Amino acid sequence: MAQLPATVPQPFGASLATTVSSAASAYLDAGLHGADNTRRAYLSDLRSFDQFCAKRNYCPLPADVATLIEYVTHLADTPPVPRANARADAPPRPPRKFATLKRHLSAIQKNHQLRGYPSAVAAPELAAVLDGIARLKGKRQKQAPAFTVEHLKEVIRGLDRTTPGGLRDRALLLLGFAGAFRRSELAALDVDHVRLTSKSLLIDMEGSKTNQHGELENKAVFYAPDELFCPVRAVLEWKELLGRTTGPLFVRLSRGAAGEPSRLSKHRLTAKGMNELVQKHFGIHFTAHSLRAAFVTVAVQKGQSNKAIKNQTKQKTDAMIERYARLNDVETFNAAQHLGL
Repeated sequence: MAQLPATVPQPFGASLATTVSSAASAYLDAGLHGADNTRRAYLSDLRSFDQFCAKRNYCPLPADVATLIEYVTHLADTPPVPRANARADAPPRPPRKFATLKRHLSAIQKNHQLRGYPSAVAAPELAAVLDGIARLKGKRQKQAPAFTVEHLKEVIRGLDRTTPGGLRDRALLLLGFAGAFRRSELAALDVDHVRLTSKSLLIDMEGSKTNQHGELENKAVFYAPDELFCPVRAVLEWKELLGRTTGPLFVRLSRGAAGEPSRLSKHRLTAKGMNELVQKHFGIHFTAHSLRAAFVTVAVQKGQSNKAIKNQTKQKTDAMIERYARLNDVETFNAAQHLGL
C-alpha cells in the first residue's frame, strides 16, 4: 500500500482562489464542492474511508489502487453497522447497494481532486473488481415501493384532523404525493413558497437534486372532489394552523403533557423525519421516496404522457420515468394478458 507523502501538493484551485475577488472565490468554492446534500454524503463516505484506512494502516491520500480495491471489497462484503438510535430488536441493515459503492468512490475521487492528488478511481483493475462485485452480488437497487391511491386514502381516513399531527401528516402526504416531491424538496419548503392561484396551488422551488443552479421551478397541485383527500385544502388548513407567513412549512411536533396533544415546534421536519412519518403510516418497507414513486406509477397507469409527468417530477429524461414507475408485477402489468387467445 502507498505510504503518506512527504509533501502536500497544492489543492486544486487554491492558487487561483488567492488571486481573484472574494465573490469569485466563493463561486469557485461552490463549483468545486457541489450541492450541500452531495457534500454531506461525501463527507460521511470519506469518514468511513479514513476509518477503514486507519485500522489497516493504509494511506487514504493519495490512495493507491490496491487500497481502493480492498475498500470496495470491504463495503461489498460487510453489512453496515446498526444506526446509533436503532431498536434492539431491529432487523439487520441490508447490504449496501452497488450505487452506494460507486458514491463512496466518487467521494474519494473528489477529495483527491480538491487536494491536488491524482486519483486511482479510474484504474482498470478497480473497474474489473467492480464488475466482479456486480456479477456476484448483483447491482439491482432496492427501490422504495409505491403505494396505491386507495392505500393513501385509507391512511388519510385514519388521521385525527383535530390534532396538529393529523393536520400536518395529511398535508404532507397529500402534497408529497400530488406534487411528486423528493423528501429533500419537501423538507426545504417554506410557507412563502406556497401560493394559491385561480387554478391551483403553486409551489415555488429554488433548487432540487436535478436543479442545482437555483433556477426557479414550479409544481402545481389541484383541488380534489373529496375535501378529505384534497391536497390544496389540506395545505391551506395546515398553513392556517401555523399562523405565519414565513419559516418552514413542515415542522416537528413537541410532545404535550400527559393527555394533551402535541404542540407545534419551530424546528423544520428533516428528511429523515419524513421517512419515519411515511413508515409510521404505511409500514416499514415504505419511505418518503414512495410518495414520488407512487405519483409516477399512478400517472403511467392513468395514461399520462411523459411530458406531463416530467412537468411535475422535474425529471430530465424519459428513462427516469421508466425507472421510477413500479410496474414490475408480471401478473398485473403484462401484455401477455391481451393477446386475444
